[in-house]
Amino acid sequence: MNLPDSIKKLVEKLSELPSIGPRQATRLVFYLISRGQDEIRSLANGIKLLEEVKLCSHCFFIHQNAGNVCSICDDKNRNQKLIAIIEKETDLISIENTRKFNGRYFVLGLIPKTGILEGWQKLRLQNLKSFIQKNLEEQADEIILAFNPTSNGDFNASLLIKELSPITKKITRLGRGLPTGGEIEFADDETLGEALVKRS
Repeated sequence: MNLPDSIKKLVEKLSELPSIGPRQATRLVFYLISRGQDEIRSLANGIKLLEEVKLCSHCFFIHQNAGNVCSICDDKNRNQKLIAIIEKETDLISIENTRKFNGRYFVLGLIPKTGILEGWQKLRLQNLKSFIQKNLEEQADEIILAFNPTSNGDFNASLLIKELSPITKKITRLGRGLPTGGEIEFADDETLGEALVKRS
């Protein structure tokens, strides 16, 4: 069936989003059309506001502050020498919600199944190393590899341990209060909090 170009283009863009294929994207487009012009304008304005979001120059989490640093990295009350490395921004949000972590974060991005970091991830890691060397007297007190407790997460952690050992006194993983094969993003606050406390 020959659909208008505007619908085809939006279906194409939505199909690029995680977990959304062409069929689901088409359904979403028709749903939006059925909601009317006001709903479409409201969504378009919400998306446009994302242009104001920036990445923190230290940890690569999102923010809308005037400078280049997010509120977490800018908080002098947080332990600057305790760093949790995470793959996804949603993992950071989940850990923050436990209120049991007072260090800083580093968003590495999703590690490919091959375990080989993308070029932009290598640059981020170099940024972390430079920060530690310049600001933390060459070494962090502890780096937590806060990856999902899956075989892939274990594999990725083992690769990074070698890379990070020279720049930290201790490297730990989240405790196994988290179910094997589970994801940080979907863990409840209490379970995730216990995993932080029992890290090893």
